[in-house]
Amino acid sequence: MTVKKLTKGNIALAEGAIQAGCRFYFGYPITPQNDIPEYLAKHLPEVGGTFIPAESEIASINMVLGAGASGERAMTSSSGPGISLMQEGLSYLAGSEIPGLVVNIMRCGPGLGGIAPTQGDYTQAVHGGGHGDYRNIVLAPASVQEMFDLTIKAFELADRYRMVSIILADAMVGQFQEPCRLTPEKPIVMPDKPWALRGRQGRNPQLLKSLYLGPGEQEAHNLDLQKKYAEVQKNEVLCEEKFLDDAEIMIVAFGTPSRIAKTAIRMAREQGIRVGLLRPITLFPFPSEQVRAHSARIGKVLVVEMNTGQMLYDVKIAAHKDAAISFYGRPGGGIPFPNEVLAEIRKALE
Repeated sequence: MTVKKLTKGNIALAEGAIQAGCRFYFGYPITPQNDIPEYLAKHLPEVGGTFIPAESEIASINMVLGAGASGERAMTSSSGPGISLMQEGLSYLAGSEIPGLVVNIMRCGPGLGGIAPTQGDYTQAVHGGGHGDYRNIVLAPASVQEMFDLTIKAFELADRYRMVSIILADAMVGQFQEPCRLTPEKPIVMPDKPWALRGRQGRNPQLLKSLYLGPGEQEAHNLDLQKKYAEVQKNEVLCEEKFLDDAEIMIVAFGTPSRIAKTAIRMAREQGIRVGLLRPITLFPFPSEQVRAHSARIGKVLVVEMNTGQMLYDVKIAAHKDAAISFYGRPGGGIPFPNEVLAEIRKALE
């Protein structure tokens, strides 16, 4: 029998990182993600890991680069303003093809904002907040169990594609508690990394870099990166699809709004309104084909977010050209309520 323990989202994520084989954490405190470094400061050394409280978020992301270059599983975590400081380092990681995990437990902004939950960092995470043509793998948990499971998945994907994985979760997912299975669904396999800088040991010298000055070198490198990103888009899409077979309108939502949408869907169906849900779990790769196929058949789409319409941009690009797309957003710490979503469903159907 699987034993579950009442666990906070941030704690489940931190424990997932340990069980995934992460042995290096570097970070700087900021609410509402401080449970993560607090937990890892205590428990990472117990498994032979290293916890370093960095002097800044800029330092922490560059420490991830260094540890990742040696082939170790390494991570950092922060929230909006801290993640903004990491953008140059994220671009260097992408350019050098060094894997790592960055966790963003989103707080509201812009600026210092506040500690209320939001999804205002979607565009930054999904479309790359730093310079150059690059992408990160972005996973959006909607439950405490997914905070654990998707952290393990994030490390696997980061190593498989030599990319940065981002866990993008709003503060509600990070802070609430639910029963959680704190054991991996399958054995953890640590891949071989022949590219890692671990000393020559009889091999030819090798170099990890993001600086290309020869004629055409940078263009060739960028085109190779794009081929990799296309492979990720083809093979790694994750999404949840519920009640879409008979739906007359489809809600697209991720994170906390997807949970709220499920309650609104239940309320709507009790009143004879057939509503379905498509929840992106990977924000990159985005479930574009699924959005396109369902929107072509259903015809009406309601996007629900805790921002002013950031995922809406990707939904509009992916949706069938004849689909009618509506939006309901609550920015700056506002949280949509099920009755409000139900009202938007009725409005969209009209």
